[in-house]
Amino acid sequence: MPELPEVQALADFLTERAVGQVVARVDVASINVLKTFDPPVTSLQGLEVTAVGRHGKFLDLDVSGVHLVVHLARAGWLHWRDALPPAPPKPGGKGPIALRVHLDDPSVAGGGRSGFDLTEAGTQKKLAAYVVRDPQEVPGVARLGPDPLADDYTVERLGELLATDRAQLKGVLRDQQKIAGIGNAYSDEILHAARLSPFKPAANLTPEELQTLYDAMRSVLTDAVERARGLAAGELKAEKKLGMRVHGRAGQPCPVCGDTIRSVSFADSKLDYCPTCQTGGKPLADRRMSKLLK
Repeated sequence: MPELPEVQALADFLTERAVGQVVARVDVASINVLKTFDPPVTSLQGLEVTAVGRHGKFLDLDVSGVHLVVHLARAGWLHWRDALPPAPPKPGGKGPIALRVHLDDPSVAGGGRSGFDLTEAGTQKKLAAYVVRDPQEVPGVARLGPDPLADDYTVERLGELLATDRAQLKGVLRDQQKIAGIGNAYSDEILHAARLSPFKPAANLTPEELQTLYDAMRSVLTDAVERARGLAAGELKAEKKLGMRVHGRAGQPCPVCGDTIRSVSFADSKLDYCPTCQTGGKPLADRRMSKLLK
């Protein structure tokens, strides 16, 4: 799933490629991808892309005051094309393409047609696109917690959030209503860098652990954003995977201590961690049975 660093990189990429271009047309190949009807998707046609930004994991294209807001979900992605085929993608959502945006570059004599596809692998079809006048009209955006890389996001604000939260750290970091933009992969990386158990209750952190968690969160996300900066959209997935130290590396040695990285599986996801670095050398049991909270 694209998380804060990848979505920020996509926003930067589209800022360079799409801002200043005019939306020629939008093809909706899968009706399920479009979650709004007013304004209609056709209202984007003829308008200029004026800015591209990010809200947590949501990508926001400002098209002359009308916003195309996209959530890529677990299996969605954005594919840029310098030359789009003129024929629209096959409707019905049977292929991977869910939505296609055609752009005209006014600086090219005779017009140039580039743009991007929003695609989704698998069968769950959670990719979502919204056409709104204000990004806050998107329910997921309106519910977002603070951005962990915002200048005003301090260790004190994180402490206030965690002080009364009995949920486990892994869940708190992934909760978009509490902290925006962190998903399964980077929560594993942050907790490993902070040397904290994913099962530790958030409210049980000492002041030293709170500071360590805050520093790890800022450094892991900042480093990931910097690694992704300047990369083309098609290179971001590989860069994310290469940058992981524990996530997705179960069975491999921990790069810090050499212990074997282990996993805990859930119904639809899993977490990866290092026992020596994070749990005092003790393997975590299944989430529903584990008593290891410290």
